[in-house]
Amino acid sequence: MSNRLFQGIIHQMSEAIDRTIGVIDESSIIIACSDLSRVGDIFEEAALDAMAAEDVFIAEECTFKPFGPRQSPSYAAFVSGADPDARRYVRILGIAMDNIKAYYDEKYDRSNFIKNVILDNILPGDIYIKSHELHFEPEVQRVCLLIKVGDKNEISSFEILQNLFPDKSKDFIININETDIALVKEIRPEITEKDIDKLARSIVDTLTGEFYTQCSVGIGTVVNNIKELARSFKEAQTALEVGKVFDTARDIVSYNNLGIARLIYQLPTTLCEMFLKEIFKVGSIETLDHETLFTIQRFFENNLNVSETSRKLFVHRNTLVYRLEKIRKLTGLDLREFEDAIVFKVALMVKKYLDNNAASKY
Repeated sequence: MSNRLFQGIIHQMSEAIDRTIGVIDESSIIIACSDLSRVGDIFEEAALDAMAAEDVFIAEECTFKPFGPRQSPSYAAFVSGADPDARRYVRILGIAMDNIKAYYDEKYDRSNFIKNVILDNILPGDIYIKSHELHFEPEVQRVCLLIKVGDKNEISSFEILQNLFPDKSKDFIININETDIALVKEIRPEITEKDIDKLARSIVDTLTGEFYTQCSVGIGTVVNNIKELARSFKEAQTALEVGKVFDTARDIVSYNNLGIARLIYQLPTTLCEMFLKEIFKVGSIETLDHETLFTIQRFFENNLNVSETSRKLFVHRNTLVYRLEKIRKLTGLDLREFEDAIVFKVALMVKKYLDNNAASKY
């Protein structure tokens, strides 16, 4: 924090308080004082006491009032004298300094600035102005990851992540709410998507493996400009939301890998319902049992290869052909044909999307 800010307040208050007043830092060095000749002097006896005291205390014929974080105050206001008036003055001075410090920290804190950027709480025109004030490089490659924590744990996931990414000038860990934590990370130009996936995996492995905290990670796209961070954050949110619908088994979902699921997720439900009615006009998708759906899934995973799928399923080739023929008679779609397979794949995803929407209403 700027000592000039403290000095400005001290100068104004000295006109109302006819005493020597000032502020010392955690090393007991006077960093602001109504008597400018004393700036830089040290209170030898006030050092540890001033930082540890909960309320006012007296040392070297001055009364001190620590302010800042309650557990470990980083500053203390002081007033010359040890009488009741000095105690009253130093309390007022301490409150004033604490309030101006809180305002300064909020205004100039980088993490708070980044949080406002990713949540779209700052006007686009103000982003560059604020980044300049904070000496924050705007034209750097960054990526936003969203970590969603499932189970509540005695150990703070936020603190764990802060320890994982200690470089506070380049990496920002931001609490969004009780379950969501954002990581805004500066990355070098040579970093690939695979490297970012490995980073996400290290987060999941640390939280789940070492601290038994279930979590999932959404990855936004890499952006080159601070103004685009909000988009990367929204993409990370979308990745988690879409992954929860279409790929519940995965704990890491990248926006770049969502594919057609991203499109389906944005479609109106009425349009999806019309699509299903058109596709399954011969029969209903509800008549497909679990075994049939499992067979279809494996058939798609093996690129519509009948021989390879039957081998993976440990069934005779003719058995698989019989199942595929059964699906064709029921739906009118021959999954051995590429176009029909695509339509059926999309239809299954649309059905899953509609089922999820219906379940979320209750």
